[in-house]
Amino acid sequence: MKRRSYSDELGRILVRFFQDYLPTLRGMSRHTIHSYRDTLVLLLRFLSAKRHCGIERLDLAAITAESVGQFLTSLERDRHNGIATRNVRLAAIHTFARFLATERPEQLAASQAILGIPFKRGARSAPIEYLEPDEIEALLNAVDRTTAAGRRDYALLSLMFNTGARVQEVLDLRLCDLRAQRPCQVRLQGKGNKVRICPIWPQTARLLQRLVEERPHPLDVNAALFVNSRGDKLTRFGVCYLLRKHLVAAEAVAPTLREKRIHPHSLRHTTAVSMLKSGVDFPTISQWLGHASLDTTMRYSRADIDMKRQALLQVFPDILTTAPTDCRTFERLPIIDWLKRL
Repeated sequence: MKRRSYSDELGRILVRFFQDYLPTLRGMSRHTIHSYRDTLVLLLRFLSAKRHCGIERLDLAAITAESVGQFLTSLERDRHNGIATRNVRLAAIHTFARFLATERPEQLAASQAILGIPFKRGARSAPIEYLEPDEIEALLNAVDRTTAAGRRDYALLSLMFNTGARVQEVLDLRLCDLRAQRPCQVRLQGKGNKVRICPIWPQTARLLQRLVEERPHPLDVNAALFVNSRGDKLTRFGVCYLLRKHLVAAEAVAPTLREKRIHPHSLRHTTAVSMLKSGVDFPTISQWLGHASLDTTMRYSRADIDMKRQALLQVFPDILTTAPTDCRTFERLPIIDWLKRL
């Protein structure tokens, strides 16, 4: 019988961690799993370069508190990652260390040492970037709605302003998640696979309904609501690209946009800050945005706000117009390739 190598053992531990532990026992979303995957891929590559060997030759003994500490230092020094990114990577490694301690008791001491690595405290986070009403209007008006792509972009941006949803929550929407009749609403699946119902304005519902009607029929109810020109589900990179394109066009009307670093998550901030300005209480905003903790919502209290501005529901509707991997695959793939295909 062929003796199992340590590298083979590391590979099987990783397969069980990503295929069984995270999705089944912890119930983590695929986006969190992908984030953990990216962290461990970076760690394995770092250890491989440090030991001057291929990733397939690494063993469990390579993952120590010392090597993890060196990896975290490399993230900041060589990859120029910020403290927040460094802490996200460490959180993923901590989770893997806890799993390793239960799976391999002989690794308990090493796992505990890794868990002892503290998160780094950083400077106060940068001010929240969000759009003012005139900037929202300029952005939406910059979209050319005479084209199918433009009508899709307009509906997408309108929905993001309306719901304050995370970009991935919007991209994961299926046709069956949309209710275009009163009461108009969408079903969003957020972090940790938590589902929440979010009301939408009738104007937004009509935009989405028209978007669906323009699609080739018949449509599968589980099909993605927002797709690209090839009919494939729109990606986060696609949203970043189209947002940047329309922002550049909007800068001619709203020059203040040039001074801001706007990204898709800024639209979520815009909704939150606008609700706060309108007098909506923090618990309601927290529920609306799907925050796990009220502390997350409280950061909007530090935003520079004017309580005399028009409320969210008085501004936005006027702007909107109606126009599984098989475990056996590991046997045939190097572990780094298997992780990439998660």
